[in-house]
Amino acid sequence: MAIDAGTTGVRSLAVDESGTVRAVSYRELTQHFPRPGWVEHDPEEIWDHARATLAEVTAGGHGPPAAIGITNQRETVVAWDRSTGRPLHRALVWQDRRTAARCAQLEELGHLDQVRTVTGLVLDPYFSATKMEWLLKEAELQGTNRRDLALGTVDSWLLWKLTGGPGGVFATDVSNASRTLLFDIHEREWAGELAELFEVPIGALPEVRPSCGRFGLVTADAGLDQLVGVPISGVAGDQQAALFGQACFERGMVKATYGTGSFVLANVGPACPAPVDGLVTTIAWDLGNLGRGPTYALEGSTFVSGAAIQWLRDGLGVIERAEELGPLAESVPDAGGVTFVPAFTGLGSPWWDPAARGTVLGLTRGSGRAHLARAVVESIAYAVRAMVDAMAAAGAAPSVLRADGGAAAMDLLLQLQADQLGIPVARPVGLESTALGAAMLAGLAEEVWGSLDDLTALWRLDAEFTPGPDRTGADSAYERWLRTVERARNWA
Repeated sequence: MAIDAGTTGVRSLAVDESGTVRAVSYRELTQHFPRPGWVEHDPEEIWDHARATLAEVTAGGHGPPAAIGITNQRETVVAWDRSTGRPLHRALVWQDRRTAARCAQLEELGHLDQVRTVTGLVLDPYFSATKMEWLLKEAELQGTNRRDLALGTVDSWLLWKLTGGPGGVFATDVSNASRTLLFDIHEREWAGELAELFEVPIGALPEVRPSCGRFGLVTADAGLDQLVGVPISGVAGDQQAALFGQACFERGMVKATYGTGSFVLANVGPACPAPVDGLVTTIAWDLGNLGRGPTYALEGSTFVSGAAIQWLRDGLGVIERAEELGPLAESVPDAGGVTFVPAFTGLGSPWWDPAARGTVLGLTRGSGRAHLARAVVESIAYAVRAMVDAMAAAGAAPSVLRADGGAAAMDLLLQLQADQLGIPVARPVGLESTALGAAMLAGLAEEVWGSLDDLTALWRLDAEFTPGPDRTGADSAYERWLRTVERARNWA
């Protein structure tokens, strides 16, 4: 089984030995926006949804599994008291922008090179350390007993709860740790000098372990009677888990996940590369005793993709259901000159501009809801092209892009993507690559599968989208979108 604790909801699923998903349960998460640019989740709601969805999948005739894997929205920070199990504040979500000024201050003080060299990341409120610093200072958690204070990503919160809460396992994996701005991706340990910079006590951080291996057992205190004693044996951040679930085990393989945001990861092998402009370097996974050290990845991140679809539905009422977007966008031959930049929470790769804001340009009296819908779809493809172009400039150009995530069900999007990139885009059977990756890591640890070759054999093609022969129109549309991006930048 796998728990996928994402940004918009929590999903649990059961996977058989063939990699086929046999049962799924899902609960949507409440989004809290206490101020513009602030995004929060309730940690107890995350846990309640995880427990409820696991119970539903188990009750569906899919009894105790060989293992459970956890994957999660990565940079989101949960603070709790390990003696009581009580969350000390709402979780600060990866989309949250409240620490943008602090990141700018640190960059002005000359800390960017140090951060880039040690962590592979950039100084952006996207990552965890400034969120932890804010909680300690602004939410006044500094008075909490340091022995009891826990600061972790969502995976560590769920692992702790599943293994009994107080007295449970307080750990994370290298892929999640590598997203905190506090982890040395070369030495694979917490970086004391960065913990000091952000004033985060290392004793409040979880133990860091490989992604594949037994973390602990579900205990009776978790309230999941049918799962007591089941090992939790795989943990990975959602995008690294998707890379694993897409069987991108060879250097040079690239995947794009079209979820709440869009994330492009390229497997760059066992050697940590030098920093690349516009991208971050991250640890993809560490297979522990089954591998030979970590696998690294280059990553590009766009913060808003599926979230823009949600905005069309909930914010504007342009559509009633997300599934309506594709047909509506296809009802017009193009966007009629309308361009959209989904910078609701700033821009990620390759600009890293937290002051950018969402922008719509090119509106005329003839512009309608279908044109806006198509502009949103096109913006997703353009943003992924920007990240892939940055990878190509660093010598990591893919020959095929493997696509997954909810929006990848949209044929229009993937055809636009192929036309923009000039390479085939391959969609697998089943788009739950993130949860599948977590299940694969757990199953590999517990010998459900014997090797990466066994996992490679599970990947099955659903559809491949090939680019049109003439790139002129695609390039012209992309250049127009880049001009819109420049107008969206440095706005807030």
